[in-house]
Amino acid sequence: MALTTFWFILIAVLWIGYFFLEGFDFGVGMLLHPLGNSDVDRRVLINTIGPVWDGNEVWLITAGGATFAAFPYWYATLFSGFYLPLLLILFALIFRGVAFEYRGKIDSVRWRRNWDIAIAVGSWVPAVLWGVAFANIVRGVPINANGDFTGNLFTLLNPFGLLGGFTTASLFLLHGANFLSLKTLGEVRERAHRVAEIAGPVALVGGGTFLIWNQLARGKGWTWIPVLVAAGALVVGIIAERRNREGIAFSATGVAIAMAVISLFGSLYPDVMPSTTDAAYSLTVTNA
Repeated sequence: MALTTFWFILIAVLWIGYFFLEGFDFGVGMLLHPLGNSDVDRRVLINTIGPVWDGNEVWLITAGGATFAAFPYWYATLFSGFYLPLLLILFALIFRGVAFEYRGKIDSVRWRRNWDIAIAVGSWVPAVLWGVAFANIVRGVPINANGDFTGNLFTLLNPFGLLGGFTTASLFLLHGANFLSLKTLGEVRERAHRVAEIAGPVALVGGGTFLIWNQLARGKGWTWIPVLVAAGALVVGIIAERRNREGIAFSATGVAIAMAVISLFGSLYPDVMPSTTDAAYSLTVTNA
């Protein structure tokens, strides 16, 4: 195995870890107001991820560092071409982290309510934009002979990219609902359970459409395997949730997320950033 291929696989593994772990963090933040009917309920939701949310973000930092170290041209093109969405993600993560820390600093309903809004927005924005970004990485973007991105923000807001955003948001929402069903009791658990019952089929249809679209457009023979495993895992998760087997449902959602990432990276290889301008301008594991 070539060293560049090893790094490509390692980066894929890091993104799997990030989306699996940070995915349920995002899901809890996205559900903060739908499930938290009172300040006490919202405190319960936040406490479920309190010990882990900041540690889970380390996977993102490591993935970015590995990309910079192994594929500097990919890193440069990605961060210049996707500057605005990545900047929005960064701001959202910063405000979300500050909100977790500052929410309880002042005993004021208004103070906590404002920070709760920051947590919700800081969870929804990355959940959607990560899907938009990865969909466009796989689909390809306009890149010239110098490796420079020549599009704009609206280039990224294509139907496939928007479906990618819907897919990650629905998967993370389901992942978070399953996590809350597993970690809470009483009315909060019941509300999380009802959300998971609705979000499961939505994630299955949206994610299935996205992965099949990608598979038919640019997938390889073997990448059908993770696509089918992801779909099967979501079906198992839906059944498990309806039978109150929250642990199985949460694990199944995690498997679906991991398989989706494997499918996308598998269909991308050996490219790391395809060019829609000219295939000869694409960045690959050997020239990035």
